[in-house]
Amino acid sequence: FRTKDIQDVVRPGERWGVDINNVIGTNQGRALASVFGGVHVNPNVDVFAGGTYSTQENYRDGTGYEVANTGNRLSAGLAKLTVRPADGHEVKLGTIFQEDLFRVGQPPRRAGDPNSTNANGTNNLGGTSIYKSDVKNYTTTLGWKYSQPDDKLFDWDAKVYWNRTENDQIKTAHTSTTPSAYCGGVPGNAVSGCIGSNRGYLLDTFGIDVHNTSRFETGESWRHAVTYGLDAFQDKVTTNDTRGTSEVTTPGGKRTVSGGFVQWKANYTSMLEVVGALRYDNYKLESGTTSSGGDRLSPKITVGLLPTAMVTPYASYAEGYRAPSITETLVNGPHAGATVNDSFFRCPSGTPGPGADSTFCFVPNPNLRPEVGKTKEIGFNVRKNNLFLPGDSFRGKFNVFRNDVTDYIDQVSFGPPLVVPTGPPPAPSITVLPFLQYQNIAQARIQGFEAETMYDAVTWFVGVAGTYQDGKNVQTGVGLYSIPPQKVTTTAGVRLFENRLILSAMWTSAIANKSIPVTYLPGTSYDLVNLYLAFKPTQDLTLNLSVENLLNQYYRPYAIPVGSTGDTQNDVKWASAGAGIVFKGGLRYHFGGS
Repeated sequence: FRTKDIQDVVRPGERWGVDINNVIGTNQGRALASVFGGVHVNPNVDVFAGGTYSTQENYRDGTGYEVANTGNRLSAGLAKLTVRPADGHEVKLGTIFQEDLFRVGQPPRRAGDPNSTNANGTNNLGGTSIYKSDVKNYTTTLGWKYSQPDDKLFDWDAKVYWNRTENDQIKTAHTSTTPSAYCGGVPGNAVSGCIGSNRGYLLDTFGIDVHNTSRFETGESWRHAVTYGLDAFQDKVTTNDTRGTSEVTTPGGKRTVSGGFVQWKANYTSMLEVVGALRYDNYKLESGTTSSGGDRLSPKITVGLLPTAMVTPYASYAEGYRAPSITETLVNGPHAGATVNDSFFRCPSGTPGPGADSTFCFVPNPNLRPEVGKTKEIGFNVRKNNLFLPGDSFRGKFNVFRNDVTDYIDQVSFGPPLVVPTGPPPAPSITVLPFLQYQNIAQARIQGFEAETMYDAVTWFVGVAGTYQDGKNVQTGVGLYSIPPQKVTTTAGVRLFENRLILSAMWTSAIANKSIPVTYLPGTSYDLVNLYLAFKPTQDLTLNLSVENLLNQYYRPYAIPVGSTGDTQNDVKWASAGAGIVFKGGLRYHFGGS
């Protein structure tokens, strides 16, 4: 993946170029505008810059109900300066800025809304706290690349970078409208803050990434490439909350992660490719008086056979290492009350009694261990031109995989079960576990199959891609809620009038993952049909039209926590749906000159 650069807007033979793009859409008030331009100042200096702005109001799902707080205002800009001081050398300075304005939380559910776990209930109309959010992200990167065709010893890519994410929030609504003495007469509490209060999160990351490839040959048939490098970064998190407990539940701290690797790739004529690698990872996490750390050496081996120019079978084994995050390790303190009795437990001990301030407590886990994944893959790639017709092509990828994860990190509820009243008598009660902690599951297993095919006959094309994944906690046999649905996507289209008009359709059929813990509600199975039209009357002008979710289906792609029938906080089912039918139209125009 890469960000836009000068080659995306300045065509071959041009010295400068500008691309202007505008898109408008329905459901509701969608619009986007962008301008990107670049110039070759001279053969050794390039300047590129641009920006985009998009806006969207709250959209409606497939049943016609407005999904709250799905609107946003997004603006972004990027600039790059590229200098080539000598043959083979390229120095690039780049910066990116992005700001996203949106709201998080759920307002009170409207009576009669069908998209709720408890559609006919009367206790889940209260909604949750809502925060007006302003997220800014800054990234600056300085990179230096060197490559020369006749230099077998050095082919390097080095970069240093800084990234900052600022999330500033103002609380605009509370779970109830009852005035709070703690908040001076406005709604709120000591956990989630008061209406009008501020909280903010700041994450600074500094990093370096350097690697080089050396190439050589042995005998007449073996070609070798040895790549070696190191990388390191440090996250520093700062949290500020004027009236709530975010400084505890989302704690500040530092995480330092570093590593180094060496990879050897060997090719024997055009028959065999072998890739072997070894990586060392190290991390250290610090916050207040708490610290943790660890390191590991992870191997990888891949063998690919190239018996023909059409089919390439391969097998791979690789181990990976993921250090726990600051929040996973150190999250602490009370969770805002989910019943009308906003006070039930005292944190951090969780002992019930007068003056308590929470319905359950987050518990830190400084002994949280990193995840270690061991992935096995077997598959083959297919690549063939002029298969049935002159100029046609077929591409295919098929892969079976299994990932056994030791010390998988997941949220775990525990502690002696306690009965919590949902309101004054005779209101019912619910049973809760008083503590929630990120813990290591002894072993998790994720396995599945992926396939992707595309046949292109020049004037028409068709492709099918599918994925199946299964994941479970091996210790309990219970499925993992984060596993995506089974999915098959079919794409087909035609090219007319010497490729100036392209008509295409995409059909995605998904079956929800229902092998999940009972505390989660499965996503929905769904069929999404999208239609696309691209018309290019001139070399510089393109008209795009599309219809997304043509069948106007209601769908929720992923599992969500189950809401209780006695829960005064609105469950998230109705707030998690995808958009219903959307019509879009856009124009793209290119300017350029020499």
